Amino acid sequence: MAVQVAVIGSGVEHEERAERVGRLLAERGVTVVCGGLGEVMAAAARGAKTAGGTTIGVLPGETRRDANEWIDHVVVTGVGHARNLAVVASGDAVIVVGGRWGTLAEIGFARVLGRYVVILEPGWEIDELPRAATPEAAVELALAAVS
Repeated sequence: MAVQVAVIGSGVEHEERAERVGRLLAERGVTVVCGGLGEVMAAAARGAKTAGGTTIGVLPGETRRDANEWIDHVVVTGVGHARNLAVVASGDAVIVVGGRWGTLAEIGFARVLGRYVVILEPGWEIDELPRAATPEAAVELALAAVS
């Protein structure tokens, strides 16, 4: 079974780094899981697709049409923010790129589920969670934790 890494976060200012994370994951044969919408989610998916990778988008709404154009496989939940649990549960590890309150909730779910979580700088400052200065370092930490 292919390794899946969830890329979570938000903020247009973080898109470049998220795209790099998605590309690096795909280059390693990893499936990228995200929330399937815009900003960091779209950037990570775009990065994965430019490297020939596979993407999964877990949507909060009730229609597949809401997915960004770089999503290969769409999971429609119809449960709003509760879909955050499905996003992180679907990843063998989680990489955090920016984010707001929804991202913080995803981090909490991921830790409760025992998922490895790495925060890409700059980002949330949470004790006990490893931090990575670069997209390359974040990918290396995440993949080392699941191999």
